[in-house]
Order: sequence, then structure tokens, then C-alpha cells
Amino acid sequence: MGDNVIRKVGTVWKPELNPSIQIKYLAVVDAIIRAIRAGELCPGDQLPTHRDLAWELKVNVSTITQAYKEATRRYLIGGEVGRGTFVLATSREAELFALKKTEPSSLIDLSTNLPARHPDDKDSSSLLKEALGKGAGIEALSYHSPEILARAQVASSKWLSWRGHEVEPRQIVPCAGAQQGLLATLLALCEPGATVLVEEHTFPGMKAVARQLRLRLHTIACDAEGIIPEAYQVAIRNSGAKIAVLVPNLQNPTGSIMSKDRRRVISKITRDHDLLIIEDDVYGALSGMPPLALDLPDNSVIVSSLSKTVAPGLRFGFLSGLERWIAPIRLEVHATNWSMSPFMIELACMWIEEDRAFTRADWQRHEVKRRWNLAKSRLRELGAVCWDRTPCPHLWLSTSVSSAEATRKLRAGGVEVVPDSFFAAGRQETDCIRICLTAPESRTVLSHALDKLVQCRDVFLNDK
Repeated sequence: MGDNVIRKVGTVWKPELNPSIQIKYLAVVDAIIRAIRAGELCPGDQLPTHRDLAWELKVNVSTITQAYKEATRRYLIGGEVGRGTFVLATSREAELFALKKTEPSSLIDLSTNLPARHPDDKDSSSLLKEALGKGAGIEALSYHSPEILARAQVASSKWLSWRGHEVEPRQIVPCAGAQQGLLATLLALCEPGATVLVEEHTFPGMKAVARQLRLRLHTIACDAEGIIPEAYQVAIRNSGAKIAVLVPNLQNPTGSIMSKDRRRVISKITRDHDLLIIEDDVYGALSGMPPLALDLPDNSVIVSSLSKTVAPGLRFGFLSGLERWIAPIRLEVHATNWSMSPFMIELACMWIEEDRAFTRADWQRHEVKRRWNLAKSRLRELGAVCWDRTPCPHLWLSTSVSSAEATRKLRAGGVEVVPDSFFAAGRQETDCIRICLTAPESRTVLSHALDKLVQCRDVFLNDK
């Protein structure tokens, strides 16, 4: 085997453990890490069962259990009841950033759902100096004051107003990004073990929160307009859930947008069953559609941030809803605004107050459209993308082989993508991959990536 850290035995992956690591379970974790970095374990690969791997390595099952637990804690792998344990797409999205930064790579990254880089960000130091000159940073080295949090509430209210959703500042809780807001909302409103409804393919942050809070996810079948009304009713009846987490605008990973007619039907079902919808609106400003919460003021909490539209590094987010929902969330200060940086709050507020945030979001929307059109001109024959819909930062492409195999082949071809197993909240197998059009630093780099996808055309379903 030489330097190989993983070899295949039949259908089982067997690590070659580093003898210098005396603690066995850590040696297994080390082998998994090295195999992922070497490309020998790829996103979507299924790991052997605890018992099978223990037998291959001649160790106790408890050793493998502990190793998998540690690898899960590090977001390298994830398990789904009834499906097995899989290599995550270098884990949840936060981990996608981290691992790709550690080593130089010739791969073009289409896996990380980054916004396109704004031209001003090439000289970020000047942006920060400008902000400091206008008074930002006064509280930079302090805990945030009640005054700055009140300012964040007003700024967030202005952002939602721009989105077509009028909300009083007192109905808003600032938080350190949408992921933090989602965690705080479910922490406050769900008991451990509670069931939460989600789209059949849901965003990675939702799966991460479910693991952290020990929540059960019950999936709702979807089509090109999001969740299907009949499937929604069946899911409510079969699960007994009282909360659903949805992305009505530019759903991640599928890019679906809920039409006006679909919204009316979904809103009525929600009211009839007195459910609460937690709406993730991080992509909403790119969709041209208002939040679903506009149709469900009594049965919704909206969670959003500036990360996908203005600048991901601001770590500025907020959640909003009626007092009966917001009151318990407001008490979870350590899960909402405790970790917010005062300087970033000031900078985000300043950009919203000056309308710069809206200008940057508009630029992002136009850049997404330009990249969408570039992809449309090159990839029309690949997958099952409806190119006539609203442009989206990410594409959901059907593959002619398993998504894990497609991911491996595309990686060998020079492109990093994410398989559907990363998003699957249930047992459904769709053989799809997600690619992000805005991850490449420029349209030129995206063009090179699209060339590589076309060269691997046999990986995709051909609808022609």
C-alpha cells in the first residue's frame, strides 16, 4: 500500500492507521482526514458500518463508534438514520471554506456557496478606513451597548422594508448571521427530539442545527415551485410537527421559487393547522419576490442576513416575528447577539443607513444574472435546469450516474461540486449535484469551470 491511507476491500473502505498515533480512535479520524485531503474519500462516499470497519481493523466496535463520533463533531462525516454514514462535502458549508483554504489546489471551486466578490472588496482596507472616518469602531473593543443593538433593529427594519415587508424595530432580534438566528429560534421554540418539517433537500445549516439540538427532520416533497401542497398536508398529518423551516426564495440547493399561487395555498394550509414557518430569506433579495412572511404575519418568523447579498464577513443577521414567537428567542442572548462584533454591527448599520447595502445587493443580483446567462449559453444540454426562471447563484443538475460518482469524476476533471447526499434530509436518492456560479472569483474563472463541466458531459443527464 505504501503511503496510501485508505484502500478498498470489496465495497469497504479500510484505513491504514498511522502507528505513531497511539489512541486508536484518533488514528481512524486521522486516516479519514488524510483520505479526504488526498481525494481518496470524496463527498458522498459511504463509510463502512461500525461493525464492518471494526472487523477489518481488528478493533472493538466502540473504537469505531468513538472515531465516527469525533469525525462527526469535526463535520467531516454525517450519519442519516436508515441510510448510513457519509463523507460530507468537506462538511457543512463553514467547513467547505476552511478545508479549501488549507492547501493550494488546481481545482476550481463550484461547491462553496459564496456570493460573487464585489469590486470594492479588492481594496477592503479603504472600505474599513472610510467606515472608521465616519465614526464606526467607537465600540469596537467593547461589549455592544443597548444603543447599538437598537440601531441594529432599526437598520434591520429598513432592510425588511426594502424587501417589501414592513416590520417594527421592536419585533426584531439582531444576531450574528442567519445560521445563528436559526439556531436561536429552534433552541427557543423546540424541545429536544421535536420534529421539524423541511424541504426534501435542505440547506446544510439546517442539518447542522438539527444535529446540535437533537431534532428530527421530516421531509416534504418538492417541485420547481418548492414544497408541494398535498405533500405538505401529508407531512403535517404524519409527523405531528408544528414547525417548518423553508426557503421559499431561491431555495438552497434547488434554486426553486414559490409562485404567488403556491404561496397562497401554502399559507392557507399553514394557518389551518396553526403551524409556524421559520423562513430563511438569505437569498430573498436576489429573487425579486417578497418574503413568504408577508402572507403569514401571524405564523412566521423570518431569519435573514447580509451574507449572501452584501458581504459574508459582516456576520450581521436578524430575525423577526410576532411577540409571541420573538419573546422566548429574545431571552437567548448568548445564541443571538452576544457574539456579534460591535464594529461589524456599526459597519452593517452604516451601509444600510447610507443605502450602500442595497446598492451592493443590486450589484450581486445583476452579477448572478450575468453568470447565470453565461452558464445558460454553455450548459443548456446538461441536466434538467429550467433556464427561463429567475437567475440563481446555484444550479441543481441531474446526473447520469450516482451523485457520489459524478462528484468524483468532476473532481478528477478539475471541478469541485457537492453531491445531493449533502442536502438530503431523508432517504431520497435523486442523483443530483449542486454547483455555485458565484464561487469563482471572476466570470473568466467561471468560464474555465464551465469548460470542464462540458468536457465531462457524460456525467450529466442529456434532456435534448
